[in-house]
Amino acid sequence: MDDSHIVVVGAGLAGLVAARHLAADGADVTVVERRDDVGGRVRTRTKDGFTLDRGFQVLLTDYPSVQRELDLDALDLRRFTPGATLCRPSRRSVLSDPLRDIESVLDSLRNPEITTSDKLRTLALRQDVSTRDEAEIFDGPDRSTRAHLRDWGFSEDYIEHFVAPFYGGITLDRSLSTSKRVFEYTFKMLSTGSTAVPAAGMQAIPEQLADSARDEGATFRLGERVESIQSDADGAVVTTGRESIEADALVVATDPKEARRLTGVESIPTDARGCVTQYYTLPSDSGLDAGKRIMLNAADPDPNTIVPLSTVAPEYAPGGTELLNATFLGSAVQDESEDALFEKTRRTLEAWYPERYFDDLELLHTDYVSFAQFSQPPGVHDSLPDARDPAGRTYLAGDYTAWSSIHGAMRSGREAADAIRRDLPN
Repeated sequence: MDDSHIVVVGAGLAGLVAARHLAADGADVTVVERRDDVGGRVRTRTKDGFTLDRGFQVLLTDYPSVQRELDLDALDLRRFTPGATLCRPSRRSVLSDPLRDIESVLDSLRNPEITTSDKLRTLALRQDVSTRDEAEIFDGPDRSTRAHLRDWGFSEDYIEHFVAPFYGGITLDRSLSTSKRVFEYTFKMLSTGSTAVPAAGMQAIPEQLADSARDEGATFRLGERVESIQSDADGAVVTTGRESIEADALVVATDPKEARRLTGVESIPTDARGCVTQYYTLPSDSGLDAGKRIMLNAADPDPNTIVPLSTVAPEYAPGGTELLNATFLGSAVQDESEDALFEKTRRTLEAWYPERYFDDLELLHTDYVSFAQFSQPPGVHDSLPDARDPAGRTYLAGDYTAWSSIHGAMRSGREAADAIRRDLPN
């Protein structure tokens, strides 16, 4: 593949991984990205000294692609404490991982929200998923997460008060209608690895991948949109607003709607799950006692979670302040004003902490994210496209060829590079 010219359209996680591997194989790689920086859906901004990720995003460190593609030490990760704090009016209780958070074992055992039977079933479920790898889980039979948990015998209280808000934060689906494959594999990863954010924000992940691709020789053309592509057995032509670029092969690693537009592959999923996330500030020593755990709304879906981000990653907030994040789920919240959502969060905190008022809570930023993940109902993974599905020498890379996750995106980039390596003449 030496001296082959390959164009990668899109500088999200999938495109960056593909570019790095192809360049490392000796190809002349050009990455074309319509935005002025890299990252795709994994983005971070700074405002008034605060670090604000676009949406609440975290890194699960035990994902195989995370272990393979990233230098975790260089990311300087800040880790959450395993488990969560279950919150409802006038009551907060800890549910932790007794195998990895010994200090909270007694608090978890005394948790009034969760029965002993549910705790024992959780340990049994953990053992069950530990025996199966990703391929076994995603190739197996499928049903909704809710149906799967009911089949396991979990109580409705456990499902509604813990799993619904916790997995609502992961799949953006508090109804638990998402494929149980996603639940099982993420549960496996949560049981063995850490949940973390880089000290500099989540965009440090794509920036590290981009730096690695540049080190291997890839070049980047940022702020340049691809208008159309043409492809046959001999190569491809990429037309941007500036010129046409000839290539021996082409990787389309854009968002799902743009990938479908460019390639015509109808099996690319475009049904979306979105969310709205807000960031708030409080003075230091606010009295919140969740530590480094996510706070789950066990009583109400709005907001689904509140996260003490600067407790986990002090670098996210300037001195003398605390940074909180709240996530709202569902399509309806896209139409709500940021002031209305802010007021819901303030009232929720006052209900959880009746001993204090939250008049000092200030809204810092709101992100309306209409497409955070593609929808993953049971069976969807059986019909996702393959890297080779486009015509000619065009290949797909994106989580929509695997499953919606950081891991799925990075895995797909490597798989697209592997397909090109096998197909192009040496």
